[in-house]
Amino acid sequence: MSVTPLAAHASARPTPAFRGRIGGDARSGHYAVPGRYRLHLSTACPDGLRIAVTHSLLGLDTVCPATFLPAVPDTPEGSHCALRPLYEASAHHYTGPAVAPVLSDDWSGRIVSTHAPDIMRDLARRFGSDRPSPYPCGAESEIEAVERMCAQGIEQAAQSAGSAGGDEAERAAALETLLETLGALECWLVGRTYMIRDEVTAADVELWVALVQLDTVHRNHLDASAVQRIADHPVLWAYARRLAAHPAFGTHLDLDGIERRHHARCQGLEAAGAAVQILDWAAHASDGNGTGPQVSRT
Repeated sequence: MSVTPLAAHASARPTPAFRGRIGGDARSGHYAVPGRYRLHLSTACPDGLRIAVTHSLLGLDTVCPATFLPAVPDTPEGSHCALRPLYEASAHHYTGPAVAPVLSDDWSGRIVSTHAPDIMRDLARRFGSDRPSPYPCGAESEIEAVERMCAQGIEQAAQSAGSAGGDEAERAAALETLLETLGALECWLVGRTYMIRDEVTAADVELWVALVQLDTVHRNHLDASAVQRIADHPVLWAYARRLAAHPAFGTHLDLDGIERRHHARCQGLEAAGAAVQILDWAAHASDGNGTGPQVSRT
């Protein structure tokens, strides 16, 4: 799929506090051992949702257990108290926020990585099972292109279009970028079940989470006309609906948590688009009621 206008732009995600990698053997320091590592995730957070879906696609519940955190951090500065010991053990005099997602090493009690794309790739490459990999051989450039398209053409564009700051022309231009991206995806998905292969890949995880955020978070700051134009992509939203029914996707869809996280963090003004829901996610999520992940939370 062509994403040339976006290919030169880097992702807008914040710089990770830790960016270690899991290597292939003991010389790497962090090497793959079942049960050694643990994920700390909030599925109300987009990165946490991406990792949780990838983790489920790979079937790694026992190989790399996951601890699920509350949707809203429990300190005023946005930290999870449960993560503070890991951050302090991993960096001397660490004073930044203790945020998720985190991949930790149970052997050392320290953090390996807080960088979601690296975590997802290492889970697939170092702990792969007999299940299809979300990162199939030869697909990396396509997956990276979809990542950029989602980050720039959907997430950043939607945020700018609904921003209370900036001028009207900037918001209008951002909305057009968003609509052009959705239009390109609509055309691309005609006759396709998944984005780049005949089975689920990381490209589908990226796009699905971006669409969840667009409908559950960003539309709250857009006017009703804009949301109607966004909704006018039936192939794209049918694709999102199908993936919501997939057990690895829908069981992690914490709609209440996403709403609470959004209201706890958001500084913007609510617009008329808040009343124009595009998908009834609760009806389509694979747990049958959309109340959130049906997994053990500690």
